[in-house]
Amino acid sequence: MDGMAVDAVVIGSGPNGLVAANLLADAGWSVLVLEAADEPGGSVRTAEITAPGFRNDLCSSFYPVAAVSPVLQALELERHGLRWTHAPEVLAHVLPDDRTVLLSRDLDRTAKSLESFVAGDGDAWRELYAEWLKIREPVMAAITGPFPPVRASVGLLRSLGVGDALRLARTFTLTARRMGEERFTGEGAQVLLAGNALHTDLGPDQAGSAVFGWMMAMIGQEVGFPAPVGGAGSLTAALVARLRQRGGQVSCGRRVTSVLVAGGRAMGVRDSSGSVVLARHAVLADVPAPALYLDLVGPDHLPAAFVADLARFDWDDATIKVDWALSGPVPWAVADAASAGTVHIGPDVNGLATFRNDLACGRLPRTPFILMGQMTTTDPTRSPEGTESAWAYTHVPRGQWTPDRIRRRADRMEQAIEQHAPGFRAKIVARSVMGPVELAEHNMSLVEGSINTGTAALHQQLVFRPTVGTGRADTPIDRLYLAGAAAHPGGAVHGAPGANAAKAALARHGLAGGPYRLAIKAVHRALYR
Repeated sequence: MDGMAVDAVVIGSGPNGLVAANLLADAGWSVLVLEAADEPGGSVRTAEITAPGFRNDLCSSFYPVAAVSPVLQALELERHGLRWTHAPEVLAHVLPDDRTVLLSRDLDRTAKSLESFVAGDGDAWRELYAEWLKIREPVMAAITGPFPPVRASVGLLRSLGVGDALRLARTFTLTARRMGEERFTGEGAQVLLAGNALHTDLGPDQAGSAVFGWMMAMIGQEVGFPAPVGGAGSLTAALVARLRQRGGQVSCGRRVTSVLVAGGRAMGVRDSSGSVVLARHAVLADVPAPALYLDLVGPDHLPAAFVADLARFDWDDATIKVDWALSGPVPWAVADAASAGTVHIGPDVNGLATFRNDLACGRLPRTPFILMGQMTTTDPTRSPEGTESAWAYTHVPRGQWTPDRIRRRADRMEQAIEQHAPGFRAKIVARSVMGPVELAEHNMSLVEGSINTGTAALHQQLVFRPTVGTGRADTPIDRLYLAGAAAHPGGAVHGAPGANAAKAALARHGLAGGPYRLAIKAVHRALYR
């Protein structure tokens, strides 16, 4: 093999790949990030895709988990140009009859909104939020740190005691519906939890959905749903600037076609031009697990039991996303929706359950659940004064999506918004529609429009993500690490999979690298023999 050599090659420049590269560069490693697209960022990018002067985020826009992620906080990206901004209110869920529940960073405003549904739910929310503040730090450390989270678990036990720690563990198994019914009486709080759970692919009656709805709601209450000033691409720009300041390199337009493996060890990569980059210490892959193992590595280099497990990898739903350039703010019938950065448009808890069940059955839901972002309301730099840059997405079944079917679904999304914002369609200056194919063309990791890189369901979490294993970034190939959202703890922009992969690579190359390698090898042999 001939070619350049670096300490580590990172495949993919999504936020996880860039976080991993930054941590390795901090340790003094020479790092090269190879990106197939023409610019870095993966799904954290911004462009004028609707009309001149309107800056639309190509995929994700709001980053509540990033705001509380110990991984991203430690990088101090504000020193590299990142600035956060907020809409006046965090989130509004608009029910079919226009009743609206509001999530605000002002605890009193949230409580007042919940009280408008049922007296007493405001106090119940305050109690839930107080519990969150007590355990937030160890919970986030447990979620974002390497598996198993021994130190964070000890911290939780100290904070809660054995009894309450077990009660928290029970909460993590609950459905969003059950948690809502146990903690609240009114529909407002219950739909707030269920709607936030659907930021994943979990409906209100799926085990484990409660923890996602609870976390998103509590983080929103505490720090809001912030967005980077200027667009999602500003977050990527800060990560790239930090990396380059430390000597790291990012090379775009270079699609990796294979990971070079010899003697059970990752030696480097080959790109689509045939060029080889040797990796002295590690290869880290911010790509979906099936793409890494089946396409870049190849089944012949992997244990047969591992390949068989990988065949059961469970993707999340497909997605259709629409971006708009609007001549003015969305003309909501209710004021709370007008002031929120994120708006949920859709049914009550039963309706959300029906929506999710339709998707599970491969049916196109008659009433879509729509997650909408009002970006100029959040960040005035996104479009000309007096206008609005907005987007919305909904989940759809995986399968064949023709341009005509996608267009009709986008029209249906606009009709649903129009029902709660009369005159919305008249304000559309231009729109951009991305179906499953277009999303995957924008970012190869969004396979068939999967935006979570695998289901968030319990059967694919912890030691089951991406397959039965250790829950760690280490793979059956020595010095090859899974650094993307297919690894624990999964999707959302928090940098944890990338950070965990970097920590594993550093441990493998450290003073205890030999025993570390032998221990991982022994575990994998036991799992996949």
